[in-house]
Amino acid sequence: MYYVPYTYPYSYQNPYYVNVPIYNDGRQYLYWGYPDQLDYANRYQYWQSINERNIEIKDYGKQPFVVDIEEAAKQNRTFRTALWTGNHLQVTLMSINVGEDIGLEMHPDVDQFLRIEEGHGIVQMGDSKDNLTFQARVGDDFAIMVPAGKWHNVTNTGNMPMKLYTIYAPPQHPFGTVHRTKAEAMTAEENHE
Repeated sequence: MYYVPYTYPYSYQNPYYVNVPIYNDGRQYLYWGYPDQLDYANRYQYWQSINERNIEIKDYGKQPFVVDIEEAAKQNRTFRTALWTGNHLQVTLMSINVGEDIGLEMHPDVDQFLRIEEGHGIVQMGDSKDNLTFQARVGDDFAIMVPAGKWHNVTNTGNMPMKLYTIYAPPQHPFGTVHRTKAEAMTAEENHE
């Protein structure tokens, strides 16, 4: 552990260099000389250990719920799983296999938000099935907003499953929805309509 002295009143004296080795293994903590920062470092270590747990992926709807959404999305192995279904909002996790897409769809009364946590692809949108005038490449940490009434599709063009979550307002799928594959999801949607 290295101690960097507190140099009040001149925080950055010139010349003042500190040679501190940094190891990129996720466990190297740098403790500065400010007394209250030890507490922050300990909190970081606590939250990091919580994030390493597996999250039970199921629908926690209509109950207060807090989750590391990035970890939950990355752990999901199903095409679609509802994570939280309320009266006015729904969060679902999706895993799109290489070369697959979510399926061209349109929600007449539902705005939709999608966030890519892992993977790369293409998003397309338009006013009709045959006229998808909007197209953009998407990847890690990209967000997609789909207005109600827009036809849209997201296709995985990467070489690994695309992990994402989507928020529907209002909910689009029944409480507890789990579709293990895209074929299962399409069958369920045909039966629902």
